[in-house]
Amino acid sequence: MTQDIVSSTIARHQGQEGPLLPILHELQHTLGYIPREALPQIAQALNLSRAEVHGVVSYYHHFRTEKPTAPVLQVCRAESCQAMGADRLWDHAQAHGGCQVEAVYCLGLCASSPAAMLGEEPLGRLTPEKLDEVLG
Repeated sequence: MTQDIVSSTIARHQGQEGPLLPILHELQHTLGYIPREALPQIAQALNLSRAEVHGVVSYYHHFRTEKPTAPVLQVCRAESCQAMGADRLWDHAQAHGGCQVEAVYCLGLCASSPAAMLGEEPLGRLTPEKLDEVLG
């Protein structure tokens, strides 16, 4: 199943200019991660070395190579969110459990600080109490 998804994703983007990032983004979106086993296949299809593909995957913190064990909550730790209480939110999210908490540095939601993303859902003006409601 995963192999089929990787193959079809590569085929869909292979003819584009600069297909590596679109392939990685689509795999991350579809599977929730980029399987390590897919890196050689991607490298071969794009005529890149494994090191080049690994370098791109490891450079961008957005990409993960392990399947998340719980829903992923990305808490913005950039200046605007920090000024509006992101540190308190970060501590609360880590203590809450039930989700995999990751730091990100700008979600583009500065006007709604502090912000986070739960999966693909943006959450603005988030407080620890609202986070409890969202996480259940």
